[in-house]
Amino acid sequence: MEIITRLFAFVLNGLGIIVNKLLDLLQSRKKPTYPGIRNPLLTKSVIELSTELRRGVISSVDLVEAYIARVREVNPSLNAVIEERFDAALKDAKLADDLIARASSQYDRVALYTRYPILGIPFTVKESCSVKGLSYTVGSVIRKNMKAPKDGDVVELLRAAGGIPLLVSSNPEFCMSFETNSVLHGRCVNPYDLNRTSAGSSGGEAALNGSGASPFGVGSDISGSIRLPSMFCGVFGHKPTGGLTSVKGHFPYSSIDENFNSLLQIGPITRFARDLPLLLEIMAGGNKEKLKMEEPLELKDIKIYYAYGYSRFNYITHPSVDFDIKMSITKAVKCFEKAGLQTKELDLQFLSNSFELALVGLLDLKGLPSVVTQQAHRQPSMRLLIIEQFNSIIGHSLFTKESIFLELMQRLNALMATGNMQQYREETKQIKEHMINLLGENGVLFMPTFHTSALCFNTSLVNVPGMDSLVLFNILGLPATHVTMGLNSRGMPIGFQVIAAPFKDKLCLKIAMELEGAFNGWVPPVPHQFTPTK
Repeated sequence: MEIITRLFAFVLNGLGIIVNKLLDLLQSRKKPTYPGIRNPLLTKSVIELSTELRRGVISSVDLVEAYIARVREVNPSLNAVIEERFDAALKDAKLADDLIARASSQYDRVALYTRYPILGIPFTVKESCSVKGLSYTVGSVIRKNMKAPKDGDVVELLRAAGGIPLLVSSNPEFCMSFETNSVLHGRCVNPYDLNRTSAGSSGGEAALNGSGASPFGVGSDISGSIRLPSMFCGVFGHKPTGGLTSVKGHFPYSSIDENFNSLLQIGPITRFARDLPLLLEIMAGGNKEKLKMEEPLELKDIKIYYAYGYSRFNYITHPSVDFDIKMSITKAVKCFEKAGLQTKELDLQFLSNSFELALVGLLDLKGLPSVVTQQAHRQPSMRLLIIEQFNSIIGHSLFTKESIFLELMQRLNALMATGNMQQYREETKQIKEHMINLLGENGVLFMPTFHTSALCFNTSLVNVPGMDSLVLFNILGLPATHVTMGLNSRGMPIGFQVIAAPFKDKLCLKIAMELEGAFNGWVPPVPHQFTPTK
């Protein structure tokens, strides 16, 4: 354990508690100003939409038009969209409808949807994941007007499966913050409280999904960037097993660090847990056989481990987890106990160095570009970083204070002793082996995604000590799904993450689907403005 690093974390933790409590008291919830969903098409899962398109009950053009209308309703409030391709998407939808119409028999249509499982279904994409011809600034003023030269691999796979990209959504500068806020594009706000952040770095995707403006989204996660926005915005998000999905086409990207493709993963964000298996299989491409989705999985065979947070000294230097979040884990555990599953509470003492392990894993990354120089091989001087940090705090910099702070901490080795880093690398290997043995073929771990619900803006730095429970599973390469579990007493989404052994992603997804059925999953920020049919 690093004493100086932990003292710094302890101070930040104390400040975070004070700042969060004060803002909760002083800043009232700003309820959404956009209307509730009026078109029932927007309340259907990808699975339902695929079935109705195949049967000719709905058309792709109608579906795409419905989502375009919804984006236009919510985006003035959320500021989640960077650039759209609505006209091109409608042309794609017309082509999809023509293709479906040419498959005249039911047999032909089943064959068509076997080959193109999301034919005619729109989706949205985090800007960092690259959609050909659309904005590729990744929140940087210096990259203004830059366009993606081609689709990223995962976007290409979704297109090949018949999906229709609608737009690219907001992310923080170089994805280096868990608030989606940049000098170039401004704030992307939370769909449940317009005074709070949608988190980051997949904040635009989570905001659109949470407000019912996307059937599903493409996000990326290197330190919780799918799971945290999913929690803050009340949806489901899955970080795949390290190395499962291709990250080609993502920016930032490292071509020299062999661990980068494992730490960063691209995965789905969606309102409906039942869509996750299909979406993950498509995104996995040639690696989908590793998921063994076709093999039967009985719920009764899953063993559940759970923890409400860290223990002993590690507990002292971490933020206390909100009671509502702990209760969501308890409710889920009790639900599965009633179904006959084995459950066991874990003491996370074996993760006593969680903070150090997470930091070393990120510090070891090589080949990522600086936000200042835009290059990996040319780092800015410490003097320049300090000047830019000050300027960013007073609003006179091209860069955000969060991205500069992270560069500074990297240069300062996160206040850690260099001589101890190898010890933490070895410990990481031991913990990964321990967790693989513990979870085995059929085990999952429930633990908090984050210690509290959506934060107010400009509070991310004092809440940094709560991030290692997210980063850790990127470092370990384990799959993790955020499961949304309703709203807390302030009307904000809460939930927790489900972790499994490598390539046991389907265990996480199975649990998410069961909990969606038991606790209803996504709760719309604004009540629907139509009467649902039974």
